[in-house]
Amino acid sequence: MGSDFKGRTVVVTGAASGIGNSVARYFADRGAHVFGVDLNDSVHTEIAKFPGGGHQGIAKDLTAPGASGEIVDQVVAAAGKVDILVNSAGIVLLDKALELSEQKWEATLAVNLSASFKMAQAVGKVMTKAGYGRIINLASQASVIGLDEHVAYCASKAGIVGMTKVLSMEWAPHGVTVNAVSPTVVETPLGKLAWAGEKGEALKKQIPTGRFAQPEEVASLIAYLAGEDAGMITGENILIDGGYSSI
Repeated sequence: MGSDFKGRTVVVTGAASGIGNSVARYFADRGAHVFGVDLNDSVHTEIAKFPGGGHQGIAKDLTAPGASGEIVDQVVAAAGKVDILVNSAGIVLLDKALELSEQKWEATLAVNLSASFKMAQAVGKVMTKAGYGRIINLASQASVIGLDEHVAYCASKAGIVGMTKVLSMEWAPHGVTVNAVSPTVVETPLGKLAWAGEKGEALKKQIPTGRFAQPEEVASLIAYLAGEDAGMITGENILIDGGYSSI
């Protein structure tokens, strides 16, 4: 533990579980004041477990009209500012492109892309006025390569990268950096379950490092981009996939 982010206010979406939870805890361990957002009500108890005290869970459907503005208003009312946003909330709905339903397509884009933009836009208004901010968007290796049955997911994550580049260009003069992080499979509890057995072992053989990513590795990279030393890094999509996308 440390105090790298003491005094910083951090908002993490998708914070009840998975990568988002690991990221939120990583910041809390290092002194930040964390607001965790999730559709699941368990976000309240999950965030309450973090060290330091004062952290808050916000149960909210990010796709609901006006949700992003309400979340940011709540954070600013409680903390007075927003220094860092990590857009981690996302869903994966798989099917072959010819069979993919309109509902799966719309839901994937709504959660993964539109909700991330709306959160970035809402905090961007606060950050650009304050003259400081760090936004990190969770993309995926699927943002740069094609994956079978992932047409909606790949499209949403490629959209995240395009969005990141535009926001970084527009907001850099106001002291706000915007970057994307693109992991391969991450060994969260859900990731371990989804990629257990032969399917997972087969995929690992395609990754030069021979393994999947750990949640703490993703959190560490995000924290670097959120820190003072990364002030000249903006508009980037950083792959954390063991070399898979470079093959």
